Amino acid sequence: MPDRDLEACRSDFPSLGRTHAGHPIAFLDGPAGSQMPEAVIGAIAHYYRTSNANTHGLFPTSSETDALMDSARSTVAIFLGSADPRTVSFGASMTTLTFSLSRALARDWEKGDEVVITALDHEANRGPWLRLEEDGVVVREIALGPDGRLDAGDFERLINERTRLVAMGLASNALGTVNDVALARRLSAEVGACLVLDAVHYAPHFAIDVEELGVDFLLCSAYKFYGPHVGVLYSKPGLLDAIDTDRLRTQDPSAPYRIETGTLNHAAIAGVAAAIEYIASFGDGDDLRDRLIDAFARIGDRERGVARRLWDRFGEMPRVTRWGPDFSDPYRAPTVAITIEGLRPEQAAARLGEQGLQVWDGDFYAIRAIESLGLAEAGGVLRTGVLLYNTTEEIERLAAAVAAL
Repeated sequence: MPDRDLEACRSDFPSLGRTHAGHPIAFLDGPAGSQMPEAVIGAIAHYYRTSNANTHGLFPTSSETDALMDSARSTVAIFLGSADPRTVSFGASMTTLTFSLSRALARDWEKGDEVVITALDHEANRGPWLRLEEDGVVVREIALGPDGRLDAGDFERLINERTRLVAMGLASNALGTVNDVALARRLSAEVGACLVLDAVHYAPHFAIDVEELGVDFLLCSAYKFYGPHVGVLYSKPGLLDAIDTDRLRTQDPSAPYRIETGTLNHAAIAGVAAAIEYIASFGDGDDLRDRLIDAFARIGDRERGVARRLWDRFGEMPRVTRWGPDFSDPYRAPTVAITIEGLRPEQAAARLGEQGLQVWDGDFYAIRAIESLGLAEAGGVLRTGVLLYNTTEEIERLAAAVAAL
């Protein structure tokens, strides 16, 4: 068995000891960003204390920074299931990297070429592609059904010989839906289109295997899986080298550096590697990849059990409407979205926040999904997200508070 106990992990997170107005704070806002364990905070501080320097200098702290970056790139590659660290690029955020990627890919396209996006996704994997309409690219949108799932038939109808790229999320940050990547891969491959996956909301909850997914580009953000604010881009070997990215003439033109502009946040990247090692500490196995796969299986089972309890509790409340797929599907993110009859989401969130219950309201940049469900004018939804440090006691406390509202 692993030497870490999921039930005891809360002591690893300094922020979980906070209170507000006499109430312990329940950090149920994980889809917008996780808390950091001491191991990650310590890795960031250690870099600043010992090795803070720019790269490629002929002196000790610079050499140490070079070694740190190489090691972190290797660790992230293992996290993503990639055999080659050169497939991993870093950036300020997933959104920044997606804008850079969209501009680079579109330089090889013609007017009338098409991109397929979805009505379920976060704007970070919609907006950069929609901007290309200014240059004559046609953007088509897969419809969202009332059950919170994408319309598979609509998907098949939209793909054609002019499709150059399919952009889709692995999991919805608003509803918890996990999308059918196998379908997306098959349809995009049939017409020779690139597949770009947003794994931001998926990465904290499930093991990723980019080779098994057959994805061309995949993006995620470390601050959603217990790390700092760093964006990560995976590019299938050879693809990044083949596109015309925005870069300086002083910049290394080869992958993975080809899309990394300016000096990276080395201390934060040290924290990304530490976050991955932290997750792996909950798993068993002979190497880091095996430990990660085992850890995600254990963490995922626990998270979905806690989230399902909340889903069921909300189902008992006559004035509460639950949105998104139910928890009969094992591949569902532990994210619960509701509306309360007679109470706007921002009103509910504010009153819960007064009790130290931190949940989000609104659209969470999944604007189109909330519009498609007819909830935009009503203020969107009230969203709870479960991570490895959340407890059933917090869920019962939240359920009781919502019932009282």
